[in-house]
Amino acid sequence: MHLAEGLGFDAAVHALPKLHLHCHLEGTLRPGSFLELAERGGVVVPQRERVYGFKDFPEFLLTFIAVCKALGLPQDYARLAREFVADARKQNVVYGELFVSPSVWKHFHPELDIREALTAVSRELNADGEHRFSLILDVTRNLGPESAMRTVELALETRDLGVVGIGLGGDEARFPAEPFAEVFALARAGGLHAVAHAGEAAGAESVRAAVETLGAERIGHGIRALEDPRVVELLARKRVTLEICPTSNFLTGTATREAPHPLFRLDEAGVPVVIDADDPALFETSIEAEYRYVARLGGFKMLQRFVRTAIEASFASMPRKQALKGLLPEE
Repeated sequence: MHLAEGLGFDAAVHALPKLHLHCHLEGTLRPGSFLELAERGGVVVPQRERVYGFKDFPEFLLTFIAVCKALGLPQDYARLAREFVADARKQNVVYGELFVSPSVWKHFHPELDIREALTAVSRELNADGEHRFSLILDVTRNLGPESAMRTVELALETRDLGVVGIGLGGDEARFPAEPFAEVFALARAGGLHAVAHAGEAAGAESVRAAVETLGAERIGHGIRALEDPRVVELLARKRVTLEICPTSNFLTGTATREAPHPLFRLDEAGVPVVIDADDPALFETSIEAEYRYVARLGGFKMLQRFVRTAIEASFASMPRKQALKGLLPEE
């Protein structure tokens, strides 16, 4: 009997093992925790109907900045990671490679000991001794290549804390990938994996640059690759996985709710697709809610296939990948 038939739809989605490949740890901060930390740190919280509210992508970035301003001490990051683990456990998240942005932390808190903060995060993420969660240090486009190079050096120095790669985040529309080519080359030469946000606030050429200039193994979002069939073909041919977060795309205006999400067209074109929640607290969603959305539109078997793709596209060791596959229900 198929899992969805035996348990019912919602129960089957809940029971399915889940992987975080595109989740910003800062963006998981619970609203109540944010308000408490913001008040302590004197961070101004805009008066909105909801704690996390924004009308477009630039305003979302300002909200993310406010969260980073509120996280000022190593114990704040420990709390952030501890609450993330508790929320992830409730959704049957079995593995994750989580984005963190130490360059943003340092920008707003110059006195913060970044290694101490990362140590606090790593300790809480893997307090059970299972080492299910690792870290990707996000380079911030807005802060420029010099800051990015410092982030890569930090990543190389903190692999003992579970750092496995670097990413590229920030304002994609105003800061293209090309100035970061040397930064990513150094990271790859040092044995770090490379991923990049692209095709969210800029078009298909941004996706191409992430693949061809930066050597990105996975692309965060990437849905605007559809603006150029040649870029879609590139992704399919090179098997570059897109980390797609539907609710995030709707709220930032990258996709519209009036039509099926572009992820289905990308999947049909042979591009590897995985599903995630981006900044789940800020977007008032969860990885389980994102999985439900995909399963309702594409079917449970499609969702299972995307989870299997996530296992293959992860940076986990081969033994762990085999163990994760063993958690999947029979198709």
